[in-house]
Amino acid sequence: MIDGNLHQSMLDSLSGGICAVNQDRVITYWNKGAEILTGYANCDTVGKCCDGSILMYVDAQGRDVCTNTCIVAESIADGRPHSMEVYARHRDGYRIPVLVRVSLIKNLDGQVTGAVEELCDNSSKVEFVHKIEELEKCALLDPLTGLMKRRGLEMNLRSVFGVIHRFGWSYGIFLVDIDGFKRINDGYGRDIGDTVLKMVTKTLLNSLRASDTVGRWGGEKFMVIAMNVCEDHLYAIANKIRVLIEQSSISVGADTIRVTASVSGTVVRPNDTMDSLLKRIMQFMEHCKIAGKNCVSIKSDA
Repeated sequence: MIDGNLHQSMLDSLSGGICAVNQDRVITYWNKGAEILTGYANCDTVGKCCDGSILMYVDAQGRDVCTNTCIVAESIADGRPHSMEVYARHRDGYRIPVLVRVSLIKNLDGQVTGAVEELCDNSSKVEFVHKIEELEKCALLDPLTGLMKRRGLEMNLRSVFGVIHRFGWSYGIFLVDIDGFKRINDGYGRDIGDTVLKMVTKTLLNSLRASDTVGRWGGEKFMVIAMNVCEDHLYAIANKIRVLIEQSSISVGADTIRVTASVSGTVVRPNDTMDSLLKRIMQFMEHCKIAGKNCVSIKSDA
C-alpha cells in the first residue's frame, strides 16, 4: 500500500491508472484504472519490479524507455517530478499510447520512500467513436478488425482528390503489409491469425492521429490516409508504424508471437488518378519485399 493519507478506495475510484513503487522500483500498489488501461491485474504487478518486464515502455521510434531513460529512477535520483509520452504494451500484446507522470512519495522527515506513476490514456477516443458510428451506418466496416473496408477506403481516396484540387491540402497514403503472415495461419491456425490481425489493428490505431483514416485493404494489408502530411514527414510516420508493430506481441501457450510489417508511403500528387496512386504505392511495397521486408519504402529508386 501507499504510505501517508492516500487510501486505496479513493485511488480505485480514479479513472486514470495509478502505480506506486518503492525506492527499489518494486510495485507496491496498482489501482483499478491501471488494470483497465493495461489489462494487467493487481496480482500480475504488485511485488514485481517496474524494470520493463511488464509494460515494456517504448518511444515512437521503438526504443526501450525503461532501460535507457527510466523516469522513475530519474525522479528518485534528482527529487523532481518527470513526465513522458510512451507506448506501453497491453496484456493482449498491442501497443497503447500512455502519458506517464511521476511524483515522489516522501515520509514525515522529507525522505524519498518511493514514487507514484500516473498513467493517462493518451489516445483520442471520442473522435474515433464518432468515425465508427458513421461507418456502421454505411455498412463499410470489416467485421474482424472493426476497421473500414477497402470500399470505404476507396471512397475516402476519391474525396482526397477533390479536397486537393479545391483547397491544395497535402495527404500521405501508407500501405502496411504484415510480413510472412501465411506462416502464422499455417503454424498456429486461422484463429491465432485473426488475433494477430486484431493486435496489429490496435497498434495502428494507437500509433496514429485521430484525424487519420485507417482501414483494412484486404487480407493482411492495411491502409492509412493521413491529412496534412508532406513528403518530408513520410519516413517518420511510416517508420513509427513499422517499429510499433515490431514491438507488439501475443502469447500462445509457451510461444510469443511477433510479426513485422513492410510499410510503403507516398504523397498524393495533383495529377494523380486512383490508378496511378495505387500503382505507385504498390510498387513501393514491392521494393520493401525485395529489400528483405520489415522496412520502409517511400520513393522509387529511379
